[in-house]
Amino acid sequence: MKQIPLALGHDEPPRFEHFVPGANASVLAHLLTLEHAAPPVYLWGPPGSGKTHLLQATAVRAAERGGRAGWFDATEPAPWATSDAWSLIVFDDCDRFDAGQQQAAFRAFVEATARGLPIVAAGSVPPVDLPLRDDLRSRLGWGHVFALRPLTEPEVRAALRQEADRRGVFLSDEVIAFLLTRFERDLKHLMAQLVRLDAFALASKRALTVPLLKQMLADEGGA
Repeated sequence: MKQIPLALGHDEPPRFEHFVPGANASVLAHLLTLEHAAPPVYLWGPPGSGKTHLLQATAVRAAERGGRAGWFDATEPAPWATSDAWSLIVFDDCDRFDAGQQQAAFRAFVEATARGLPIVAAGSVPPVDLPLRDDLRSRLGWGHVFALRPLTEPEVRAALRQEADRRGVFLSDEVIAFLLTRFERDLKHLMAQLVRLDAFALASKRALTVPLLKQMLADEGGA
């Protein structure tokens, strides 16, 4: 079981206010009103569509309200320990659960349901297409299911600029255009490049520019 740290500064964990909803406003609105004993929520969509961001934001919100989330994903080997202190259960990357993780997830799901705990889960495909045991797959799909839609290019640009503003740096249209041309366009990947570029700029004591980005890539290529 993983903890979601409440870090400070630029590396603070994802929160709802950092999420650019685009066509996913209804998903965000639903998670913001998640209450005790609510039906489970399952999010699905392609990589970079914001699934893990929303799961982490839900866990952070629970922690800020004095609760505690039990977080499980495909990197967490089974068996999974449970705790009476939890106020929320989170499953990420459900489509990648192995047989042992599926059994552990089913047990945690049953226990959480008996206690009235909210359950929020995510995977890359709809519940009906999950390669899981039938009892777990049916439980993940009986509540609220939301398909997350990737952001449009203008929305991606807005999200990158919002993150740059939060970090206190200026991100020009030229740098954004270069990022969109040079890297994969899913937001998770682009945000990672922005974090790398910001760190490189701080170390170099230079502004975020296309020449600086090219230098970072050249240095990494040489290394």
